Amino acid sequence: MIDLPRSSYYYRPGHTTCATSDASLVELIGQIQDEFAFHGYRRVTRELRKRGHVVNHKRVARVMREHGLGIKQRRRFVRTTDSNHDLPIFPNLYENVIPAKPDVVWVGDITYIRIAVGFCYLAAILDACSRKVIGYAISRRIDSQLTLAALHAAVTSRNPSCWR
Repeated sequence: MIDLPRSSYYYRPGHTTCATSDASLVELIGQIQDEFAFHGYRRVTRELRKRGHVVNHKRVARVMREHGLGIKQRRRFVRTTDSNHDLPIFPNLYENVIPAKPDVVWVGDITYIRIAVGFCYLAAILDACSRKVIGYAISRRIDSQLTLAALHAAVTSRNPSCWR
């Protein structure tokens, strides 16, 4: 009688490809990260298994760490204002005072909007009384033409009586 467990007799190996060397595994991980830039080792392992490679998640994590194939972190905070400059700072003449009627005080702001190919900029003019947008303009460049276009849109939409 042979001293082997019964499961050893009935075992049949699977027909899957295995990435034997770390070099070939690095190449496969690089291909996956070119396609999915924000995948960590868990998702990379899942994708490798989906493609027919038998790989342990701990090995994938080790290879990614050793070869610097970590996740490209998404930036959470983008600094858009630099208050430390030598340019003149104009005072706020209406410090939290809400006007009693519309078209007395207009306020404006510029912000950026992230799009697939970069950024575009939005300049908006608001009425301080009603807090509604009365004019806006969008451009790929942040310049005086953008703000003047927003102001022109506000003037044509409201046509204030004091300017007639």
